[in-house]
Amino acid sequence: RDFTTAESGVPTLLCTPLALHGAAVADLAAGHSLVEALRGAGIDRLFMADWRSASPDMRSLGIDEYLAALNVLIDEVGGRVDLVGLCQGGWLSLIYAARFPAKVRKLVMVGAPIDLAAAHCGLSAVAEATPLTVFQGLVNSGNGLVIGRSIAKFWGNPTDTKHVHEILQTAHPIGSPEFTQLEASFRKWNSWTIDVPGKYYLEVVEKLYKRNELAGGSFVALGQRIDLSQLRLPIYLLAGSADDVVAPEQALALQRLVGTAPEALCHQVAPCNHLSLFMGRRTLEEYWPAIVRWMKEAD
Repeated sequence: RDFTTAESGVPTLLCTPLALHGAAVADLAAGHSLVEALRGAGIDRLFMADWRSASPDMRSLGIDEYLAALNVLIDEVGGRVDLVGLCQGGWLSLIYAARFPAKVRKLVMVGAPIDLAAAHCGLSAVAEATPLTVFQGLVNSGNGLVIGRSIAKFWGNPTDTKHVHEILQTAHPIGSPEFTQLEASFRKWNSWTIDVPGKYYLEVVEKLYKRNELAGGSFVALGQRIDLSQLRLPIYLLAGSADDVVAPEQALALQRLVGTAPEALCHQVAPCNHLSLFMGRRTLEEYWPAIVRWMKEAD
C-alpha cells in the first residue's frame, strides 16, 4: 500500500503482522489509524506491507520466503527504509534488519514478541502448553493452510462492547452514534481473518514460540544465523503495559540482546492493551509523534 505524498527521502515501511487479521489493524478509521498518525506527524513517504490471505498454492511458503518478499518490496521502494514492525511483523522486521542491516536506517518495534522466555502472557502460554501435534493438526485440517477463523480462539481477544471501547480509547460514550459507527468498523475488521501458509505457521510456533531461537541466537534466516548482538541500528521500542498478547518484557528484552549503542536505543511503555498500540486514539496521539520525531532525526 502506497501512502506517499513526496518524491524523495528515506521511505518508511510499515510491516504489518502476517497473522490472524489483515493490515487494516494499522488503518482502521479516522482517529484510529496509525497510517493517519504517521502522515500527520510528518512521514510523507509511507508504504505498508499488506500480506494477502494464503491460497492453496502458497501452503509451502515459510519465513524465508516472506523475508525474501520483504526484501523485494524494500528494493522496490528505494533499497533503504525506516522499518516499523507491528506485533508479528515486528520479529520479521528485526530478522530482516539483522540479515540486511545496510537496507534499514532505523527500526521501530511495536508490541513485538522477541524473547518469549522473558515473561509469560496469554498467547505465549498457549503456545508453550499446546503440543506441536495440535498445531500440525490445524495445518492438516486446512490442507496445508491455517484457516484464520480456526485459530481466532487462540488469541483470546475479548470483543464485548466495553472491551472494544477500551481498545479504541475513544471519548465517544458507548451507545453514541459516533461510537456505534466505530464499533461497527472494528467488528468488520475483527471478523475478517486471513489464512496463513502451514509451513510458515509451524515455523513461527516451533522456532520462535517453543524454542525461542531468535533470542537464543540460533535462528537461521536465508542461510545465515541471526546474531542480534551484531545489530547496531538505532531502535525504538513501544510496548503496552496491559498487553496480554505480547508482554512488555518480551518486547523490551531486545535492548539487552542487540549491539546497538545505549544512546541509540529508545523505549516507551504505553498504558494500554495490544490493539490500542495501533488503533487506540490516546496512544496514537500521545506516543507516536515522539516516535516520528526520533525517526526524522539525522543518522
